[in-house]
Amino acid sequence: MSNRAVLEVIALDEEDAVAAQAGGADRLELVTDMAADGLTPSRTGFAAIRAAVDIPLRVMLRLTDGFAAGDVNALVARASDLRDAGADEFVLGFLTAEGDADLVAVERLVAVLDGCHWTFHRAIDRAADRDTLRKQLADLPGLDTYLTAGAPTGVDDGLPVLRSEASRTGRPGYEPQILVGGGLRLDHLPELRSAGLTAFHIGGAARPHGWTAPVSTDAVRTWRAAIDA
Repeated sequence: MSNRAVLEVIALDEEDAVAAQAGGADRLELVTDMAADGLTPSRTGFAAIRAAVDIPLRVMLRLTDGFAAGDVNALVARASDLRDAGADEFVLGFLTAEGDADLVAVERLVAVLDGCHWTFHRAIDRAADRDTLRKQLADLPGLDTYLTAGAPTGVDDGLPVLRSEASRTGRPGYEPQILVGGGLRLDHLPELRSAGLTAFHIGGAARPHGWTAPVSTDAVRTWRAAIDA
């Protein structure tokens, strides 16, 4: 990946993946079942997308809606299976009932990932204390990204938090890249870019006709141009 700002696009299948890459996506987040806000794809689904495109793929590890880990043994088994299939980047993130990082679940998965790069997803936006969560996870191998809107309700409300966290880049717990996503719109980009943010994540914005339609290459290309402007 070059030094240009990162554009990550959600892909549900190989058609999405090909369209997103053609539009200028740098990386894909692979999920299934957006009715549950994105769950782990199958091994065969991953393999089909891996064969269709040559950009990095981050595979979701999440078996149920929400931010509770659920059956950790099942999660570990799925992660191991995907690793065997060639997956080498992942997305995960789980909270306890109190809103702390679920270190038991996360550490078990990270052990299986064995050094792979991974994103802690928008569970951070539901954490009881974002700073504490970052410090809880700071020493885990492979963590290089936080996917966040800055607030549970989306980027509109999270802009002050995103600006604040961007200003702390490099401090303990703030070394991972901030990947902005969750209600992100094109009109947010100037303020985010001026704050020094360099990575952006879109899902519905890449599908002007809704989640029942595939990714639009033209929509992704519009985002690529706006991010690079």
